[in-house]
Amino acid sequence: MSESAAFADNSLGAYLRDRRTKLDPAAFGFSLTRRRTPGLRREEVAQRANVSATWYTWLEQGRGGAPSADVLDRIARALMLTDVEREHLFLIGLGRAPDVRYRAIDGVSPRLQRVLDALELSPAIVRTATWDVVAWNHAAAAVLTDYATLAPRERNVLRLMFGRPDVRARQPEWESVARFVVASFRADAARVGAGREMQGFVDEMCRLSPEFASMWRDHDVRAQGEGTKVLRHGALGDIALEYSSFAVDGRPDLSMVVYNAASPGDAARIRTLIDEKRQAR
Repeated sequence: MSESAAFADNSLGAYLRDRRTKLDPAAFGFSLTRRRTPGLRREEVAQRANVSATWYTWLEQGRGGAPSADVLDRIARALMLTDVEREHLFLIGLGRAPDVRYRAIDGVSPRLQRVLDALELSPAIVRTATWDVVAWNHAAAAVLTDYATLAPRERNVLRLMFGRPDVRARQPEWESVARFVVASFRADAARVGAGREMQGFVDEMCRLSPEFASMWRDHDVRAQGEGTKVLRHGALGDIALEYSSFAVDGRPDLSMVVYNAASPGDAARIRTLIDEKRQAR
C-alpha cells in the first residue's frame, strides 16, 4: 500500500472511530450495560449500516479496502453525520465529494437572507435546483419580479417564463432565454438527483405549454454560470444586466444569482427606482 493510500485509510478509520464514540447508545435503543468505552460498538454501527461487522472493523483498522459510495452513504446515516461530515467522509474515503442530494426547501437561513439584503442595488435571488425561487432582496422585487405577491408554488422560473404573458413580454429575446432556462433546469435537476421529484412538474409544464414540451424534447443541457441579459422593464425601459451564479456553501442544491447593471446608465436608473421603492415602503 502506498504512503498516501495508507494515510487515507488511517484517516478514514480514525474519523469513523471518533464519530462512533460520540454517539449515545441509548438514543438508538442499545443497552448501556457492560460498556467499557463511550459511544456505539463497531457491531452496532455495522448493524445500523447493514454491513458485516467484521468488514466494518477492518475499515476502521485501515484493512477494509476501498468502500463503495453506497456503503459510505449507509455508514454516514448510521453515524448520523451532518452534510458537512458526510462530505468529509467521502473525501477521505473515496477522494471525492458525494453526489448532491436533492431536498425540498421553502426558505433560507436568516444569515443568507441578510447577505441578499446587503446587495441594495443588485437584484439577487436564491433558487433551488428545480428553479423555485426561495429568497430574494428588495432590488430583485423592484427590477425582476415581486415574488412576495406570488403564491409559493408560482415562484418558479419556468412557471413564470412559460405561464405568465407579462413575464414573457419583458424578455426581448424570449425564445433564446427560455431555451437557456430549460436546458439549465434539466442539468441542475439531474445533478442533484431530482429526476423523480421533477417528473410530475415536467409533465404538467408539457401539458400547459407546447413550447416548453418542444424545448424539453431537445434534451439540451447548459450551466447557468454567468452572462448578460436584457430586460424590458415597465418603469426603466430596456436595461442590460450582468448575472453570476454561485453555489451556496454546504447546500450545492441551492444557487444564488446576482444581477448587476451592465452600464453606468443602467445602474443610475436602477438606483432611482430602488430609492423610490424604499421611500414608498
